Amino acid sequence: KALYNDGSVAELPQDEVTHVIRHSAAHIMAQAIKRLYPEADFAYGPATDNGFYYDVDLPEGVKISEDDFPAIEAEMKKIVKENLKFTVYEKPRAEAIALMEERGEKYKVEHIGDLDDDARITFYQQGDYIDMCVGPHICYTKALKAFKLTGVSGAYWKGDKDNKMLTRINGVAFATKEELDEHMHMLEEAKKRDHRKIGREMDLFMMRDEAPGFPFFLPNGMILKNTLLDYWREIHHKAGYVEISTPLIMNKQLWKTSGHWDHYKDNMYSTVIDDEEYCIKPMNCPGGVLVYASKPHSYRELPIRAGEIGLVHRHELRGALHGLFRVRCFNQDDAHLFVRPDQLTDEIVGVVNLIDSVYQKFGFKYHVELSTRPEDSMGSDEDWARAEEGLRTALEKLGMDYEVNEGDGAFYGPKIDFHLEDSLGRTWQCGTVQLDFQMPLNFDLEYVDADGTKKRPIMLHRVCFGSIERFIGILIEHFAGKFPTWLAPVQVKALPVSEKSRDYAHEVCAKLEEAGIRVVCDDRDEKIGYKIREARSIDRVPYMLILGEKEVEAGNISVRDRSNETVQMSVDEFVAKVTEEIKTRASTNNTRINKGDRPRGRSPFLLSIEEKPLVRAAFLLCKNVQFFVVGYGDVSVRAAICAIWENGLKLLV
Repeated sequence: KALYNDGSVAELPQDEVTHVIRHSAAHIMAQAIKRLYPEADFAYGPATDNGFYYDVDLPEGVKISEDDFPAIEAEMKKIVKENLKFTVYEKPRAEAIALMEERGEKYKVEHIGDLDDDARITFYQQGDYIDMCVGPHICYTKALKAFKLTGVSGAYWKGDKDNKMLTRINGVAFATKEELDEHMHMLEEAKKRDHRKIGREMDLFMMRDEAPGFPFFLPNGMILKNTLLDYWREIHHKAGYVEISTPLIMNKQLWKTSGHWDHYKDNMYSTVIDDEEYCIKPMNCPGGVLVYASKPHSYRELPIRAGEIGLVHRHELRGALHGLFRVRCFNQDDAHLFVRPDQLTDEIVGVVNLIDSVYQKFGFKYHVELSTRPEDSMGSDEDWARAEEGLRTALEKLGMDYEVNEGDGAFYGPKIDFHLEDSLGRTWQCGTVQLDFQMPLNFDLEYVDADGTKKRPIMLHRVCFGSIERFIGILIEHFAGKFPTWLAPVQVKALPVSEKSRDYAHEVCAKLEEAGIRVVCDDRDEKIGYKIREARSIDRVPYMLILGEKEVEAGNISVRDRSNETVQMSVDEFVAKVTEEIKTRASTNNTRINKGDRPRGRSPFLLSIEEKPLVRAAFLLCKNVQFFVVGYGDVSVRAAICAIWENGLKLLV
């Protein structure tokens, strides 16, 4: 049950339970901090999708670090055990200000000044702690059963860098200890998968104090990045896109015409050239518009699909920077489509299908949101209504479920956002389709229609990956650095056991290189166990070739994959296997066809894009069946079933 700010008590809807528990945990944490640090002042303390926090202003010379968390948590447990009752009451503005001033709550007083004149001002109290809040909250402190403090950082009051830096203390809370334990396990796994840590270990990228927020890609990282972009170019060429490149710096007037200067200038970098102000582009779209406007167009040319992997720069506060996830420069895989009204729905459907195919390739599940007009926007109500209806029509034609995210569209138009889910269950907003009537109007874009009249095209903005750098960070954590073979910077590592097999190892590597396989020979004078551990845990290679005297004599290789199982095969067999994985961009390299190990009567082929236990289940369960399909996502399962069924083969799903 929860206590609402009108004094009523009611059962909470199930989907609101965690949020209310976390909100109440923030109040209980603030009460504990106040007991331990009586001079502390409190700013904001909300629940979030990931937990809760409170921004605290501590006295001069006093700091809270993670070393202080056990004491704060102990005090919180004490408050929970006291089973204090939450109460709520409302005060007129003058009395509310007087109460907060009396208690020395200067941030709450300022917050009251920001509220509308007719706003209700309510307070929740448990024991001697009073907080200005709209609620709702749990009824008694004893209802908080599972919580943990997770981190401390700095945060500006109201998020404004000109205001005082406060101490933000974060935590998590759940309804049960089991949920908390599961979440903490996920956080531990996230630490192991931290792309900054793996990026250092695998020599993918680095960050330097000389260039905060501007990543350096190292040789292995460039292989990964270029492989990703090769895939992007291939699928876009097949989908009828052309590729363009537009300048990094263009004059300020362009950005005023596009609307970016009025809506985005605080995040833009600028410079002066020949006494004129220029801007480093934060987005690629105005350049794409100029390319379209460079010559007249007929209705027959439309749709025009122009893709650009453009380097953009956007200012971020230094405290917000985070590895590849939040940077100040990145490559955006933009495309701008110029279409006729009668082509709009089909083009949106085509874009959505393209984005879907990309996420299926990497094993991502996702959900879709339709983001509507924000407060800070440009254009008429009629244009926005038409644009939103165009996106809705396309989603309905696709039969795709979606949620409406009110007020989160771009300033020039509504959008469809794709929120993908990684292997840890975290969601990331990456792909987007944005419908824009405004920029064609601002730049007076035209095409000549069939009747000879000039018409204005509709513009679609879309990305698949979003920021390439951020997508790489997501992939690193999604795969824990264990990329599919086609994407791995090093696909094979040859490990000679001793000096006696070193020459043979180099011969094998030469054959693999000739076949286009990325291979490294570790011919250091190190023990083979050390080389294996490094290849598995640091380099995270899909395949190791362990080459000793037996392999030299037999003229074959011992192949160890990520399942840590080792099999013998010829070099030619291995080359054929790996090159097929690379060619098809197989989403896993753990699928192995090995007649010698396969139990008699079991399925000879296993298609799997899931975990090893399911691979084992295939061999145990599958009798008199030619294919056993283990699926990850409805689309991948359907594709596998259709391909097998159409060939008249028996299968078990």
